Amino acid sequence: MSASAYSVFEYIYRDAGNFKAWGELLLEGRLTTEEVARLTARLEQGELFIAEQIGVPTLYQELWRQCQCEPSDELDQVWHEFSELRVATQEDRARLKLWGSAVRLLAQLEQLGAWDVTRSQIANA
Repeated sequence: MSASAYSVFEYIYRDAGNFKAWGELLLEGRLTTEEVARLTARLEQGELFIAEQIGVPTLYQELWRQCQCEPSDELDQVWHEFSELRVATQEDRARLKLWGSAVRLLAQLEQLGAWDVTRSQIANA
């Protein structure tokens, strides 16, 4: 499969102090413009999601590692932020482990009833 048959889902975890950690998922396949619109329509405010609820790796620990800080009731929150879904490059394919398919990610979002903040490890800490 060529690199253009893969996508990269880019996302961010941002705490209340505006410290950020970035994540990327290599996905098999690509979504159409209409499918991307369906994906963002399922996100809170068109961009927010609870990673644990759809099986996306969380970025909390990465943020804590980068800022050399501990979890904080004042700064941490449950939402991750969708950045973009783009065509994967050859470098992406070499660097990232395949997470799943773009169609599967869309299906997970469309099957979701409602976002549940109690599903986040931050909400239960």
